[in-house]
Amino acid sequence: MKNVFFVLCLFWGLLGASQSVLPEVQRAKVVDELLKERLDSLLPVLMDRAGIDMWVLISREYNEDPVLKTMLPATWLNARRRTILLFYRDAAKGSMDKLAVARYNIGESITSAWDKEQQPDQWSRLMDLISERNPTKIGLNYSQDHNIADGLDKTDYDLFMEYLPSKYRSRVVSAEDLAVSWIETRTEREMVLMSHLVEITHNIIAEAFSTAVITPGVTATSEVEWWMREKVTAMGLETWFHPTVDIQRSADQLEGHLYSFSDRPEGMVILPGDLLHCDFGITYLRLNTDCQQLAYVLRPGETEAPEFLRKALADGNRVQDLLTGNMKDGQTGNAILATALDQGRKEGLKPAIYTHPLGTYGHSAGTTIGMWDSQNGIKTKDGSAYPLHPNTVYAIELNTTVALPEWKRDIRIMLEEAGFFGVDGFRYVNGRQTELYLIPR
Repeated sequence: MKNVFFVLCLFWGLLGASQSVLPEVQRAKVVDELLKERLDSLLPVLMDRAGIDMWVLISREYNEDPVLKTMLPATWLNARRRTILLFYRDAAKGSMDKLAVARYNIGESITSAWDKEQQPDQWSRLMDLISERNPTKIGLNYSQDHNIADGLDKTDYDLFMEYLPSKYRSRVVSAEDLAVSWIETRTEREMVLMSHLVEITHNIIAEAFSTAVITPGVTATSEVEWWMREKVTAMGLETWFHPTVDIQRSADQLEGHLYSFSDRPEGMVILPGDLLHCDFGITYLRLNTDCQQLAYVLRPGETEAPEFLRKALADGNRVQDLLTGNMKDGQTGNAILATALDQGRKEGLKPAIYTHPLGTYGHSAGTTIGMWDSQNGIKTKDGSAYPLHPNTVYAIELNTTVALPEWKRDIRIMLEEAGFFGVDGFRYVNGRQTELYLIPR
């Protein structure tokens, strides 16, 4: 624990000083400590909540179950051959078996339970382990509604069911709720790190939206995008999607060419009077960020953005408030979406909400609150949507359409910030944008 504390302190100090990131060896220590804490302390709680006492995850090399992949130690970049994990929770005894039907231990927490020389057949050994424990429910990762919880391929499913003794076949259930909760739930230590990841993200955007990168009349949007990509690479980080930068400007400047975000012109030269928007996220320590912010390019003689643009941003912030104010434990994403949209429209706003879970993956598993092309809610096989749980993180992603007589057109205020929902309610992980970046400033 002392080593981990030292590493975290070093990590925080480096961030504060120069936004440097940890060397690979120290990243691995942090990743493995976080994983051990999750497997030892978090997983039993989630299995009890899901009502599943045995969870079996099966993957083959380079075709990994996205849930199993998050359980591999830092030095395992992929599964090996066929990797089988078995977790058995005996709530009455307060015990938890974390086993690998593999020839070797998988990290510090998952113990090898297969001697190939004693039992050559891997599947038969798995069935022995199941029979010895006599589980009530055997969870497998298949799901119609959650892609991340649907990682068991047909070949392995068929082989599992072929080997499984008939008395246990009726006990096989989808582990989708357990898989989703594993992916979505954040520990306290992960949230400390998440805050710093979002801070790095914000700082890169702030630098990108400055004269250190942008020379109005010269710099094109694509150049800013690639600068952001190169900045991330130079810091030893990764992006999980290519950054985008786009421009909204007056109809006169666009010569009547009104466009939507989906078919925005690329490589536009940035000019004074432009409203810039970016979409950007990073990956680090097995966590992800996703952020959209705005900047205004000052015209000669201006010292601040026009009041109508500042008011438009305030409208976007208001939609954020309506959304996050409706985030309650146990509420479904569809219910939150419907209420927030109705409240916004009654206030004269034109909102669209497409907020998604964030953390282990960028577009992660959990409570989805709308999609850009599904503003009436998400359809699922049973007609309901996955409910909100505490200790989860979301990309608070949305927009509001604002009519600008000054520009003779409508614009969209597109915002996205990482937000945490906990037992005490909602908070932004590292603040949110309430003022436009100014270029220059």
